[in-house]
Amino acid sequence: MKRALTALAACLVALAATAQSDRQLTLSGSLQTDMLLPQSDDKTGAKKTEDFQTNTYLDLRLQHRDFEAGARLEYLEHPLPGFEPDFKGWGVPHFYAKGRLGRRADGATMAELTVGTFYEQFGSGFILRTYEERMLGIDNSLLGGRLVLKPMPGITLKALGGKQRRYWDWNKSFVSGADAEVNIDELVPALQQSDTRLMLGASWVNKHEDQEDILTDMTHKLNLPEYVNAFDLRAQLNKGNFSILAEYAQKTADPSYANGYIYKKGSAAMLSTSWSRRGLSLLLQAKRSENMASKSLRREYDINASAINHLPAFTQDHTYALAALYPYGTQLADGEWAYQAELGYNFKRKTALGGRYGMNLKVNYSYVRAIDRQFVDGQQRKALGGQMALAATDGYASKFFKWGDDTYYQDLDITLTRKLSKEFKLSLMYMNQRFNITKVRGEAGGIIHSNIFVADGLYQFSPKTTLRVEAQYLQTKQDEGDWVYGLAELSLVPHWMFTVSDMYNCGSSHIHYYQALVTYNLNAHRLQLGYCRTREGYNCSGGVCRIIPAQKGFTLSYNYNF
Repeated sequence: MKRALTALAACLVALAATAQSDRQLTLSGSLQTDMLLPQSDDKTGAKKTEDFQTNTYLDLRLQHRDFEAGARLEYLEHPLPGFEPDFKGWGVPHFYAKGRLGRRADGATMAELTVGTFYEQFGSGFILRTYEERMLGIDNSLLGGRLVLKPMPGITLKALGGKQRRYWDWNKSFVSGADAEVNIDELVPALQQSDTRLMLGASWVNKHEDQEDILTDMTHKLNLPEYVNAFDLRAQLNKGNFSILAEYAQKTADPSYANGYIYKKGSAAMLSTSWSRRGLSLLLQAKRSENMASKSLRREYDINASAINHLPAFTQDHTYALAALYPYGTQLADGEWAYQAELGYNFKRKTALGGRYGMNLKVNYSYVRAIDRQFVDGQQRKALGGQMALAATDGYASKFFKWGDDTYYQDLDITLTRKLSKEFKLSLMYMNQRFNITKVRGEAGGIIHSNIFVADGLYQFSPKTTLRVEAQYLQTKQDEGDWVYGLAELSLVPHWMFTVSDMYNCGSSHIHYYQALVTYNLNAHRLQLGYCRTREGYNCSGGVCRIIPAQKGFTLSYNYNF
């Protein structure tokens, strides 16, 4: 397989030469390589396992009229820390050919067929989301085929099927599905005239996995469903400055390692609404899910591998270092009630609060709580770790609107951004956070309550010279205690950027985690050289998390887009 895929990549490179002489044939792509020359570090526990480590990706895409083909070469024979051993290897795991057929009267393509590997999402992803996120080590693409039909304006139909990628292999189970979306406003001109848009959508996903022997004791084995079906219904209405989205998904019995091999149905429901006018915006969201961990491999033990679906966390993806110290990961198997509210307001210029240049206020509140679960034997037990107490039962009963006993996560953050002069802009943030490290990560410590303060200043010396400085402080009596963080970033447009930072633990470890970076940009090229010491922790995005071990050493990153 590796030889065949490598040959495919070679063919694409050969065809690329033709692109120079054929104006209708275009070649595009990117090269990304991240390297580490590791060093051992007794203070952080960082280990030097190899002299050189790298994650390298080469993407190529050829387009010619109504045809497109692409492939990605991945080289992780010596992977970065946190990517071994599963990602160790190299090959061409992503390759596809796509054809477009037929044209409607308005010029839009009527049909699109893809064969090979592809990514897809139905609705919000409750029952299907395949995607690539390199920093998290996620690539759960499907190998098979996908057909997209747009027979008339406002109607999109999809059908797909394939096997799911698991690192350097594909699971034996088969995933298939269909999706339909109808934009009513494109079919009813009167709605467009009244500035109203209405979308209705429905999806279905099926997983077929052969029966296998999973014993509950020495004499009994589970009768496993070979077919697991999931359904999704959604509607979205936009009227002027107002928008509302409602979505509901349900999954049939899907006993797996993730849920303790119980036979309870899964479900997810979401309501999201937003409203805005000039200078003011409001977002309100609520989501309830239970037993919605969906894997293409029922024995899957890796929390991020073989995932068919995705549920958004409804928490902020913080970019400040200390605000992101305790990120939240969606509890797919156990379920959760999640709420988020966000208010944005711009104070007008030349007012008492707005000052000469105006001021922006943003308030965000997130709260995640356990759902009510009444277990069949009156106590909470899981099948993880070999315990099979609840296997072959429904596991638990749950009242829809009732909360459970545990708070998983809560944060309230307030950000003020104000331009104090033509050259200087200041952002101030306060964040109050509660993170249940025991329930979310399975670690001792209970709820970590922290207060986080951030000052972020940007001074522009000239159109080409900018200095940005951050000062952060995290106060807590739990876990490792208080933290301080400082950063200075000098930008010399268009080529250079110099960055230094230090994160210091004032509590239990008293360790400095430092980083120095030099970045050079030239047209489509970006080169970054650095030296760092980083702590062990979690890298999260959208409620999906991956643990990253401690690191120390020289880093080199190169990116090229063409």
